[in-house]
Amino acid sequence: MWLLREGRDALLLAFCQGLFWIGMLVSITLTGLIGQKIASDPALATLPVALLMVANIFSTRPISLLMQRYGRRVGFSIGALAGAAGGVICVIGIFRADFVIFCLGNVVLGVHQAAAQYYRLAAVDKVEPERRGRAVSLVLSGAILAALVAPPLAVWTKDMFAPILFAGSFLALSALSVAILIPVALLSPHSAVSVTTQGGGRPMGEILRQPVMIAALVNAAAGHAVMVLVMNATPLAMVACNHTVGDAASVIRAHVLGMFVPSFFTGKLIDRLGAPTIAAAGAMILAASASVSAWDQGLVHFEIGLVLLGIGWNFMYIAGTTLLTQSYRPEERGRVQGLSEMTIAACAAAASFGSAGLLNIFGWQGVNIGAAPVLAASLGVTLWFATGQRRVVRVA
Repeated sequence: MWLLREGRDALLLAFCQGLFWIGMLVSITLTGLIGQKIASDPALATLPVALLMVANIFSTRPISLLMQRYGRRVGFSIGALAGAAGGVICVIGIFRADFVIFCLGNVVLGVHQAAAQYYRLAAVDKVEPERRGRAVSLVLSGAILAALVAPPLAVWTKDMFAPILFAGSFLALSALSVAILIPVALLSPHSAVSVTTQGGGRPMGEILRQPVMIAALVNAAAGHAVMVLVMNATPLAMVACNHTVGDAASVIRAHVLGMFVPSFFTGKLIDRLGAPTIAAAGAMILAASASVSAWDQGLVHFEIGLVLLGIGWNFMYIAGTTLLTQSYRPEERGRVQGLSEMTIAACAAAASFGSAGLLNIFGWQGVNIGAAPVLAASLGVTLWFATGQRRVVRVA
C-alpha cells in the first residue's frame, strides 16, 4: 500500500538520483586523473574533488532552508542548473589545461551535490516512521542505473574531442544535470513542498545532545568519509599499479553496485533488526573492505575491496539517515537536515583532502589503514547508543 500511495514521487526521486550519480561517477572516475595531468603537483590531483566537497559544505544549509521555505522542487532545480554550469566550466578548464578553472567547475558542481543529497530525505517527508528506512532505500536504489551506465559512458566520451581527453565526459555530465529538471518538474506539489512552519522548535544544542542525533551523525558521516577517502584514491592507485582507465571504471562500477544494490533490502533489515544493528554491521564490513584492499593490489582485490566498501557505506549511511529522521520535529526539519548534511559534507571534504596525500606518502595500504580509527570510533558510538536504548526499554 505504501508503494501505491507514495511510489510515484519516490520513483521520480530515484530517477533523479540515478541521473545525478551517472554524472557523479563520471566525475569520480576521471577527476583525479585530470587533476594529476594538469596540476603543477601530483599531490594536488584530488584537490578539485576536495573543493567540490567544500562547496557542498557551504551550500547544504542554505539549500535546506530554501527548500523549507519554497519547496523541494525549487532547491532541486537550482542544484540541477548548478550541475549543468559546473560541467561546462570543467570542459573549459580541460580544453585550456587550466587547473584553476577546472577546480572552479568542481566548486559549482558542489552546489549540485548539496541539492542532490536531499533526494533521499525528500522521500520521507510524507511517510510514516516505520516506512522511512524503505523510502530512503528506494530512492538510493536509483543509483544502480549509474553503476551500469557511468563506466562505459566515461570511457566512450573521454575521446569525444580527441586529442583533448575527458572534455566530452564532463559535457555529458552537464547534459545529465539538465535532464534532472524533467523528473523534478513532475514531482507532485504536496510531496515537493516542505512544512510551512517557519522557526520554532527546540534549541539546536538540545537537539544535538540527543543520543539518537549523535548516533545518526556519527554513522552517516563516518561511513561517507571512509567511502570517499578510499573511492577517490582508487583510480589513481589502479593506474599507478599498471591497471587501465577501463579497469578503474569497471571497479568503480562494481563499487557503486555494492553501494546501491543492497538498498533493495537494507530498509527492510533496518525495520526488522533496528538501525543500530545495521550501522554496526556496516562498520565491520568497511573494516573487511580495508583489509582486502590493503592485502594486495591485484584487480580482483580492488574489485572485492570496493564492493565491500559500497555495501558497508550503504548500511551505515541508510542506518544513519533513518536515525536522523527520529531526531527532529517537523518545524525543526530544515535546520537539522541542513546541519546534518553540512557535517557529512565536511567529513567527506576532509577525506578528499587527505586522499591523494595519504596515497602519495603511504601508498594504497596507507589509505585503507587510515580508515581504521574512524570505523572504531563510529562502532563505539553505535554500541553506546544501542546499550542506552536497551536500558530505556527495560525501565519502561
